[in-house]
Amino acid sequence: MRTSIASTLPTAEAVSAATAKQRMLKLLVCSDAPEQALRYRGFSMIAGVDEVGRGALFGPVVAAAVILPERCGALGRAGLKDSKQLDRKQRERLDRRIRKRALAISIAEVDAETIDRINIYQASRMAMLAAVQGLSLKPDHLLIDALRIDHPCPQTKLIYGDSLSLSIAAASVVAKVHRDRLLRELDGVHPGYGLASHKGYATPSHRKLLRELGPCPLHRRSFAPVRALITGEPEPTGLLFPEALEDGALLETEGFADDMLDEVELDADVLAAASDA
Repeated sequence: MRTSIASTLPTAEAVSAATAKQRMLKLLVCSDAPEQALRYRGFSMIAGVDEVGRGALFGPVVAAAVILPERCGALGRAGLKDSKQLDRKQRERLDRRIRKRALAISIAEVDAETIDRINIYQASRMAMLAAVQGLSLKPDHLLIDALRIDHPCPQTKLIYGDSLSLSIAAASVVAKVHRDRLLRELDGVHPGYGLASHKGYATPSHRKLLRELGPCPLHRRSFAPVRALITGEPEPTGLLFPEALEDGALLETEGFADDMLDEVELDADVLAAASDA
């Protein structure tokens, strides 16, 4: 029987590991090197794909697919990188720049009900696939952050891709800005939970309000802190995987403790744009 990392590591140790990972990610250089390598191999219409909201307790998971022009170095010089490394003002400024320069952009959502039915991993893949299918231009290669999707196009799964590829980082920013805006709107529809502040993630304040008010229809009932309120199970304790929000703080969020302790798996062949068709 597999033992969960969250159940075996004390919180202090796990937070230290999470902090170390965040520091490591800040050292990575986000550039168009993966895209250039793919173009050298003959690909030209390269779509970066990423998702946000995977670890939230509330609302949809959102994915974006972005096709940037061949000359996109200006976005790197403007500070484009993984959306979790940026604050709200930076993300929204970059979102405007991306939308002006991109050849095609598509955004897709998968709602909480579907997440509960098929699980968050499959829902993330579904959202990514829908985003790619919604592009106005047909891609000939997909650069995806750590996943593959059920699409016939050749694909490269790039570990920590949103910190290495401008196309994936662009998708990360576009998806994050879209979801954050949506959660601010939903805060008015479902008041009292503080959604405009924590964007549905499992912050201490969100968990406290969730216990006081109970879940609303858009909470993910399959996620342990919400399920515990419905079934009467003990609420999980210990470390849940962190995701940085607007203020850059590390938050406790549900479901992916293993992600926090990933080792860097930067395959030289991938960075040389080997195609995972």
